Amino acid sequence: PAIVFEREREAGDQILNVDGLSKSLDGDVLFNDIHFSLNKGDKVALISKNSRAVTAFYEILNGNDKADSGKFSWGVTTTQSYLPLENSEFFTNSELDLVDWFRHEVTRQGQREEVYLRGFLGKMIFSGEEALKKCNVLSGGEKVRCMLSRMMMMRANILMLDEPTNHLDLESIQAINNSLKNFKGTVLLSTHDHEFSQTVANRIIEITPKGVIDRLSTFDDYLRDPKIKELRKKMYS
Repeated sequence: PAIVFEREREAGDQILNVDGLSKSLDGDVLFNDIHFSLNKGDKVALISKNSRAVTAFYEILNGNDKADSGKFSWGVTTTQSYLPLENSEFFTNSELDLVDWFRHEVTRQGQREEVYLRGFLGKMIFSGEEALKKCNVLSGGEKVRCMLSRMMMMRANILMLDEPTNHLDLESIQAINNSLKNFKGTVLLSTHDHEFSQTVANRIIEITPKGVIDRLSTFDDYLRDPKIKELRKKMYS
């Protein structure tokens, strides 16, 4: 698959400011009092020992959920696109085939030609007859490929990806990995694929029940650092 993320325009210096965000679920503190600012071009591995915390954090940043307290603000020149962990709500309409699904997803970006849409689907290896598949019969991997195509079409300067490697084959994972490394904008990424975090991220932000651990570091160095190991114990105890 040809996965290439490009930006409509470059963002200014104000990217994202997170100020004291906290969230609990069913009496379980997911994260508390999270503060950080993103810099232009940061490639962040967003991690937590509780994967529900990470997903809730993304959902809040994307306006799909509310924090219990705190606030956040996106820079005025930023545009965001998001690959959620759970995408089934995007594929509930059994009437739509893939070309229609895409048309539906891009109408808010102005009318696009059929040829343009099919070109996008072709990049993600939905060619000819496959592009006429109905949305409700897609496999997990096909849905993720659709969501990635949707992200590419949005040409945002901030990418957020919650477990992008789920359901994908090795070739697709490699293609996203390369695209994120080459992307000139800002990335927030969470994945169980160790190699992926290690090769893409230049900053690690860990959200915990007792605040945030934030380091400019590769993923491996972060995990190996004895001081951080001690700190992590405290933050989750």
